[in-house]
Amino acid sequence: MSTPVQQVSNHVIKKFLWGLVAVVGACAIGGIALQRGESINAMWIVVAAICVYSLGFRFYSAWIAARVLSVDPARATPATRLNNGRDFVPTHRWIVFGHHFAAIAGPGPLVGPTLAAQFGYLPGTLWILVGAVLGGCVQDMVILFLSTRRNGRSLGQMARDELGPVGGYAAIAGTLMIMVILIAVLGLVVVNAMKHSPWATATVAATIPIAILMGFYLRNIRPGRVLEGSLIGVALLLFGVFGGGWIDGHPLLRTWFDLDGPALARCVIAYGFIAAVLPVWVLLAPRDYLSTFLKLGVVVLLAIAVILMQPDLKMPAVTQFVDGTGPIFGGKMFPFLFITIACGAISGFHALISSGTTPKLISTEADIRMVGYGSMVLESSVAVIAMIAATLLDPGVFFAINSAPGFVGATADAAVTTITNWGFPVTAEQMHALAKEMGEATLFGRTGGAPSLAVGMASIFASVTGQGLLALWYHFAIMFEAVFILTTIDAGTRVGRFMVQDALGHLWKRAGETSWYPSVLLSSALAVAGWGYFLYIGVIDPNGGINILWPLFGIANQLLAGIALSVATGILVKQGRLRFAWVTGAPLAWLAIVTTTATWQKVVSPDVRIGFFAAADQLAEKLAAGTLSAQQAAVAPQLIFNQRLDAAIILILTTLLWIVIADMVRTCWRVANDLPVLPTSEVVVPPASNLTSTMESG
Repeated sequence: MSTPVQQVSNHVIKKFLWGLVAVVGACAIGGIALQRGESINAMWIVVAAICVYSLGFRFYSAWIAARVLSVDPARATPATRLNNGRDFVPTHRWIVFGHHFAAIAGPGPLVGPTLAAQFGYLPGTLWILVGAVLGGCVQDMVILFLSTRRNGRSLGQMARDELGPVGGYAAIAGTLMIMVILIAVLGLVVVNAMKHSPWATATVAATIPIAILMGFYLRNIRPGRVLEGSLIGVALLLFGVFGGGWIDGHPLLRTWFDLDGPALARCVIAYGFIAAVLPVWVLLAPRDYLSTFLKLGVVVLLAIAVILMQPDLKMPAVTQFVDGTGPIFGGKMFPFLFITIACGAISGFHALISSGTTPKLISTEADIRMVGYGSMVLESSVAVIAMIAATLLDPGVFFAINSAPGFVGATADAAVTTITNWGFPVTAEQMHALAKEMGEATLFGRTGGAPSLAVGMASIFASVTGQGLLALWYHFAIMFEAVFILTTIDAGTRVGRFMVQDALGHLWKRAGETSWYPSVLLSSALAVAGWGYFLYIGVIDPNGGINILWPLFGIANQLLAGIALSVATGILVKQGRLRFAWVTGAPLAWLAIVTTTATWQKVVSPDVRIGFFAAADQLAEKLAAGTLSAQQAAVAPQLIFNQRLDAAIILILTTLLWIVIADMVRTCWRVANDLPVLPTSEVVVPPASNLTSTMESG
């Protein structure tokens, strides 16, 4: 036992070390923000991120857990009280952490920062760090806590129970609509990443039987042997990764996994349905847990490679495209930077997971801080690595890959001339040589962020292992991105199932029972049909469909975060914690301003690269004037309709957000004036230590 003097000494040492972390972090951020006119080493960003995340998790999350939320490790959670072996299953903290991280870490932290690099490395990096620690991590942890205290209720349910029918039904309608958009776009990204890629398809497919085997191993064969099961699962996962490369090189087997877009879309739709109806321990939790090893392994290896290389960033801190003339997407840095980078900073989709599958797996409230705040810190670090990987490329190469041919020119010579005139020199020969090294026919016009990120990742790995492995690392990175995304689809679909069941429960009480299998099958089919329809239409229609809905992805995501933070703020005030309402209220205010501004610009802007109506009207004029080719004229009516549909959807969603905010403000005003409000929906339960065998069933 240590003496009082030793305890004081240890306390002083800890305070000194954390103070040193704060000073180093401040210096690193200052170096990033103030350095101009010359290259900056990537280590500045790495050091800043490590310091900011460490301080946020150690102090801010601990303060929120203890003072704002009053987390109680002795309180029985829904997973222990309502354990039904299907949806409510008390699960080891590391498996829950892996599931939650895999579910929230979709394409956003990879693609968003890559696309936002058109503004330079500085704006996106600062938003990722500040947005995550003060916004995204807080949202995820608070919503997870509130849902756990309410028997795992969904975000829409909590809004209805705590705020009232107006805000509640607006939140339910908004989350359902946004969920369809988000999962459909995620599905499109994963289909495009795996299309005609036998290696990626075979490896992703292999994770399914491996996960099922691991689920049965940990539940029935060797219960509780998490480390043992993890080692077996990781070994099989690595075998699947290298096996996918072997299949890609086999002349016969590769044809079995060389699938086109529609075929892959059908596979993704079928997988989403199966993952939603099977017990969570069979496929969803172990698959996400295993995928986490691949995700974390790659991210850690990238971080190690960056530390060993200590490369200089080649992208300027701030580019001229902050004025809205960027070639990748139109719009000024405000508000579109904060829409483009959602996951990695703050993402509404995370609130669906935090009020969906995860609260039904938490075995003790002590795990909420690590799972909620910690998983988001980890996802944000992925966004930092993605930003570094994108900005390590020559700016000319970066813009040549990510700029659409219609903006820079349809030919290689036209594209390089346009990009060079911007002040970012690049040659056609340079791009052809790079494509050959990556094993691709061309890299011009490979929009969407994923290909350029894969090039950046391959360059980092090859700098350590040798340039002769560039093609191997490039295709590995494409596969890695596909795995990242697919784990979000399965968890999102299951959350969608819960939301549909909640809605059906208002029409027929039995349909709202999450464990009644007829309801499980019906609601899963409806959830999958919702996003599957838009996914399939987008895949088979290269000229429109869901592709035109892509601009809605970022705005819808942040609108959903606004709804989640509104619900959280209202509950905190109702529970007598008005002095802490700023914890969720401040990020809510920022998102409300950003999303409303973005919606306004997307609707009324006369710039055809920004405004939905402007783009639709221009295309309609060309169609009427007969200046379109026969092929363009054939799809023009559909494109015009989709642009106007975009505008209508975004207006509806923004209106729903403000209805929820208004209802939250009304509730807070009534609390402040001692007027009656709806009683809290928090479930009163005995401490976990007093829980007997008379647990409730699902």
